[in-house]
Amino acid sequence: MVGPHELEFEPEVFGDEFVNAYVELNEAHQAKGVDLENLSDTDPTLLRQTLRSLRVFLARQMMPESAEEFLKLNVVKDGEVLQSFTDLDQAQAFADEHPGAKLRDEIRLPTRAIAEILEMTVELYGGGSRPTSSSSGSAPRSRPRGTPGTGPSPSKASTRTRGR
Repeated sequence: MVGPHELEFEPEVFGDEFVNAYVELNEAHQAKGVDLENLSDTDPTLLRQTLRSLRVFLARQMMPESAEEFLKLNVVKDGEVLQSFTDLDQAQAFADEHPGAKLRDEIRLPTRAIAEILEMTVELYGGGSRPTSSSSGSAPRSRPRGTPGTGPSPSKASTRTRGR
């Protein structure tokens, strides 16, 4: 639940699909010079695009109805919704045709809430950590610690009572 909205996520997402979507998200942000860990110095227009790309990424993990609602942008003028879109460019073009119109997400959330949903999604589908590359690039298995000992195992040792 996000406020009055219930967002339903896919019960299962294939790992490679999630990783590919996450890599695409990161590559797009890196190409624009956006640091997802520090959005405070980001240009407002670029920040809007960045937040939109986060919404698109999250929507890819949602059930279709939730994704549509989560992505819905309303073009608003004088408190009245003129039209709704799911594509940012289309919504912006329509708003540009109506002086004074602004874009407003149907589901309005603070930036930190979107970040928290992103973290939850990464934990749910990414195994608890942010993926850095495809799953085929896994690290090799760790070597066992220490060396095998030559002493007797505790189960073979006996407790002698001789001399008591």
